[in-house]
Amino acid sequence: MISLPGLNLSAPSIEPPSLIAPTVTRTQDLSAGTEFRFEVPFSRTLTIKLLSGTAEYFGTELAPSSTYSFSGAKGAIYTWHGAKLEIGGEAESEYVAEETGMMGYANAHFALENLRDKAAQTNDTGPRVLVVGPENSGKTSVVKILTSYAVKAGRQPVVINLDPRQGMLSVPGSFSAAAVSSIIDIEDGWGSSPISGPSPIPVKMPLVYHYGLKDPEESRFFRPLVTRMALAVTSRMEEDQASKLAGFIIDSPGAISGGKGGVYENVEHIVSEFSVNIVFVLGSERLYSDLSRKYSNRPADEAVHIIRLDKSGGCVDRDEMYMKALRQTQIRAYFFGHAGENALGPHSQVADFNDLNILRIKEASDSNPSFRPGDNDDDDAYGSSTEIYEKLTPSSLMQNSLLAVTTAAANERQEVIRDSSVTGYIYIADVDETKRKVRFLAPQPGQTPSTAMVTGSFPEDVPGLVS
Repeated sequence: MISLPGLNLSAPSIEPPSLIAPTVTRTQDLSAGTEFRFEVPFSRTLTIKLLSGTAEYFGTELAPSSTYSFSGAKGAIYTWHGAKLEIGGEAESEYVAEETGMMGYANAHFALENLRDKAAQTNDTGPRVLVVGPENSGKTSVVKILTSYAVKAGRQPVVINLDPRQGMLSVPGSFSAAAVSSIIDIEDGWGSSPISGPSPIPVKMPLVYHYGLKDPEESRFFRPLVTRMALAVTSRMEEDQASKLAGFIIDSPGAISGGKGGVYENVEHIVSEFSVNIVFVLGSERLYSDLSRKYSNRPADEAVHIIRLDKSGGCVDRDEMYMKALRQTQIRAYFFGHAGENALGPHSQVADFNDLNILRIKEASDSNPSFRPGDNDDDDAYGSSTEIYEKLTPSSLMQNSLLAVTTAAANERQEVIRDSSVTGYIYIADVDETKRKVRFLAPQPGQTPSTAMVTGSFPEDVPGLVS
């Protein structure tokens, strides 16, 4: 048991390896151009080892004779030239598919590489890519594949996650962006960030903004943060030549691809703010048709190319129960890392009620925040500036929830707090209303943050994170 100083809390115990029964393995031959698809629940573990040939997992090559473990995963191992795998454990579903969209994704990568080469000749910005499509259409998988291929080509693209339903180098409920120069880890995905503690692989420096809500279509909080992220990313790229030439790839939430009467306001806002010039559409003929018509007659220097990519046959619906388990796993990994060499040691602290400056995001039903980031005194279609947050006094209702620690002072204007980046997250482990004390878990030791801390309705509380 890993004891947490001061809180008498511990991470869940892990059964010693000596007590775990040996796994029976089997082999799987893959012919060229096929992929091994699998679904593994969180209660099981599937191991895969590359015995011969070459294979990749969402664009990242498997190292020969290395064993990879998957739990709570829905993935696919693809081979261009043929491979032999050793598989251990039991999956919920597994099969070999002969029809895949990998050739289309590879062609998309080579098209982006041509644009990067042209950008290098003119010292211009590389391709500015947005991936859109309904929920469970494979958007994040395509983003990972395109990013992995770009890194293997020696590029350093910026990857931007605008989907609050799943985290990238941060917890769910946040937006994040990072320049990616190292390969994407097969087991850990995007890898780790410095705010989560030390890491055996190169860390990435994410820029994080707290969204705190689940549905972008029902919130007017979405577009101001998109605008703020766009300003930050474009400024960063002007100072980073490698990222400027490589461009960026944006992963978007499926909810914004539904549209209302053929109008996709949030998609159009992302395209406008980031000056997107390539939109990859997955899994929706209607969305492809509507966006093609929308951007068909723009001047050449403002052209937006709408390109349809095939939805992978391996895409499966991820029900809410799975997504909730995935979010809780990501939050747990944020504080505790992964078992073994990658385990982290979070720190517990105690603070007085008066030491914490906590704000709760007002929902769309009871707030009407201004649209533009920063100072905005003008009325527009989104209404004039009103209260975005309400101040909270710690209570037992906050137990098991997350707080985003912003870079803004507690007395800043609410628009400034909204537009401030996040330095990390803390977990409220216990609230003693009688003694007016709060016990919280932080990834790293330090003084109690004096800046504004923000909470919202998403992600949901995580009971049992510590015991």
